[in-house]
Amino acid sequence: MLSTVEVKKIAHLARLGIEEQNVDAYANDLNNILALMTQMSELNTKGIKPMAHPMDQVQRLRMDFVTETNFRDYVQTIAPQTEDGLYLVPKVIG
Repeated sequence: MLSTVEVKKIAHLARLGIEEQNVDAYANDLNNILALMTQMSELNTKGIKPMAHPMDQVQRLRMDFVTETNFRDYVQTIAPQTEDGLYLVPKVIG
């Protein structure tokens, strides 16, 4: 069970602002979610095929045609530095 102190700590780490009057409700909701996850982890799923979607449907896809003009060469003429079609940027992590 998550306490309200733990919920506040998690919110702080996630950079989420939770108003004090809502902390108990968040704790209750998170505990319910964790209880459901515990229940689900106890289910025997051996032999059950993973699904991408609960409905047995296929995604309608459009034909893959190029519809835009390639402006890369033009756009790269105004970039400060490029090489072999790539943008060169300053190193920011040592």
